[in-house]
Amino acid sequence: MASKFTELAIDCADPNGLARFWCSVLDYEVQDEGDGIVTIGSPMAPAGKNHLGPVPPTLTFAHVPEGKTVKNRLHLDINPTDREQDEEVRRLLDLGARRADVGQGDESWVVLADPEGNEFCVLADRCR
Repeated sequence: MASKFTELAIDCADPNGLARFWCSVLDYEVQDEGDGIVTIGSPMAPAGKNHLGPVPPTLTFAHVPEGKTVKNRLHLDINPTDREQDEEVRRLLDLGARRADVGQGDESWVVLADPEGNEFCVLADRCR
């Protein structure tokens, strides 16, 4: 058996605030918190990494003292599930995201940044 992707760790200044933002974006819920670390995941797969087979990955936000200084080398791509891309972008901006320019040019995806500046992409035409 190969390894499976179960979680993504994100360093940040405000784990609780960033966890709330991403819970709203992904319809996740807080699964664990304490000592400057907050883990969120899908309510559909609460067993997470203990489940055999693929699972939606959790996001773990850990407090670190230093701030973000450069473009992310790794980022999330998200797909709207119940609305078109432009509607989802408006919803995310209302939640606290902001537009980001990482030199993407004229592409089909929209690059945004979360409240701490971590870039992510909202993909187009994947609404299902």
